[in-house]
Amino acid sequence: MGMRHATDPDHVIAVTTIVSRQHDLSTTSRIGVVWGLGHTLTVLVVGSLIMVFKISIPARLGLAMEFAVAVVLILLGVDAVVGLTRQIARRIRRAASVADEAPIGPSHVHVQGGYSHCHQHAHLGSHDHARVHVWGDAVAKRFSVRRPLSRAFVVGLVHGLAGSAAIALLVLSAIPDPIWATVYLVIFCFGTILGMSLITTAIATPFVLTAERMARMHQSLIASSGLLSFGFGLFLAYQLGVSDHLFGAVPTWTPH
Repeated sequence: MGMRHATDPDHVIAVTTIVSRQHDLSTTSRIGVVWGLGHTLTVLVVGSLIMVFKISIPARLGLAMEFAVAVVLILLGVDAVVGLTRQIARRIRRAASVADEAPIGPSHVHVQGGYSHCHQHAHLGSHDHARVHVWGDAVAKRFSVRRPLSRAFVVGLVHGLAGSAAIALLVLSAIPDPIWATVYLVIFCFGTILGMSLITTAIATPFVLTAERMARMHQSLIASSGLLSFGFGLFLAYQLGVSDHLFGAVPTWTPH
């Protein structure tokens, strides 16, 4: 059940958008685990409160927790498209700056076919300059690894908060005893972590392969995942806010 829960559309779309810009499978697997840990934290805390203390969730609060998932999906979609645009712009500026800032060396005159030609030769920078670039690349790489992990944890927290009430009510309907229900919830969360790790690895494989071999296709996949996340987030926001009357007088909420 936990692994099945990991395949919910909003979960898959969220992690797809996060891993779309990763270039190695080891990082994507960790993203799945970290997402699962964030999801587990809120599910265990909120679910245990519901099961042990019999806390009821008001309809408007339940809809608001699910609406937070829609907001996160919209933000992930916007971030993916904006990040891709910035990456392309940086590459264009970098190529232009390299062409403009190439140091010009001494000129040499050659005679060919009765005509003299003057050529200027460019020379590479010093080793110190190269070491600065290597250090900067290392810092950027470390930041690029930590940022998606922290983002995955926060997204997992939000998704766990949205589904915690439904999961707790499902468990209580099958196992009335709070202790055994909590044990079931722990096993459920472990299955979710495992399932999400496998899913993120499978999803990230085409992104990693295209990033190394087909840059244009990789950019298309990033843009597609961002637009999918944005569109699905808008759909959820409309369904929760308008159809389920989150912002209306009488909200209707069915935990699922």
